[in-house]
Amino acid sequence: MSEQLNPGHIMEVATGFWSSKVLLTAVEFDVFSTLADGELTAAELGDALGIHERGRFDFFDALVAMGFLERHGDGAEGRYANTPETAAFLVKSSPRYIGGMPEMLNTRLFSFWNDLGEALRTGEPQNEVKIHGKPIFEELYANETTLGTFLSAMTGLQAGNFHMLAEKFDFSRYQTVTDAGGALALLSRIVGARHPHLRFKSFDLPPVAPHAQGHINSAGLSDRIQVVSGDFFEDDLPKADVVTMGNILHDWDLEKKKLLISKAYAALPEGGAFIAIENVIDDARRENVFGLLMSLNMLIEFGQGGFDYTGADFREWCAEAGFTSFDLIPLAGPTSAAVAYK
Repeated sequence: MSEQLNPGHIMEVATGFWSSKVLLTAVEFDVFSTLADGELTAAELGDALGIHERGRFDFFDALVAMGFLERHGDGAEGRYANTPETAAFLVKSSPRYIGGMPEMLNTRLFSFWNDLGEALRTGEPQNEVKIHGKPIFEELYANETTLGTFLSAMTGLQAGNFHMLAEKFDFSRYQTVTDAGGALALLSRIVGARHPHLRFKSFDLPPVAPHAQGHINSAGLSDRIQVVSGDFFEDDLPKADVVTMGNILHDWDLEKKKLLISKAYAALPEGGAFIAIENVIDDARRENVFGLLMSLNMLIEFGQGGFDYTGADFREWCAEAGFTSFDLIPLAGPTSAAVAYK
């Protein structure tokens, strides 16, 4: 029996950080934007990026083997090019660029995850709070650079899900949407482009407002999307037919989750819908690996505060707030839209 066992999967996962770091470093070096105008040899690409000769072929060919680059030809004459996916999502000039999230994974979370063991032993966060003593959002919002990086990362993480939400959820019955924790108003911009009858309020903390307004203006949607500043723990949410929260609930402990759900309920009319876009864990907690890993990431970020949840958890909390019916709409990959109707 032992001869039939294969340690391959164990080793693949154990060395998974090798692959991750190669991709994250490629984003750091802006490999994909450098190839946006056409193919380059290893020498040309290495010179453009300032990569030492020793690592060029291993680095670029690893990206080929992992499916992130194409190579036409072999050896020194081989020419590297983007794949359709990296051209769409990892070239900075692309409107579908999602590189902000890999950038944040590389500069922040990669090193913090080295302390997962300590997080598991102590239940304490392992991020900037260990260095500066400040909660994560206070640290991230401390200056325009860190805030801009964080907002870009969140935008990259959610773009595909918002596009699918715009297609899959029936917005035709509604007229107004409040996006709580709206960041750069991406949900409002994407759903608004697909459903021109809707009007939006993108609600977030005051420092976010100029960042969001710039993106709204660039999209030509300033007549339909209003930026509203406030604190969703201290202030009422703007009333609307639909209230959305994209990756918001998982940031907080159960008490605050329930508070935000109750605020969404209060902002809605009868028949209104509350939509939480999250990596909802399957009820048996056996299948959604990414959702479970995201919940561990919340441990790294928030200690005992934040955690991800199952669809059953969502239904229980929303029923407690007064919602009467529920739905779960699959979106991109491991993400779903958990919907509660008033």
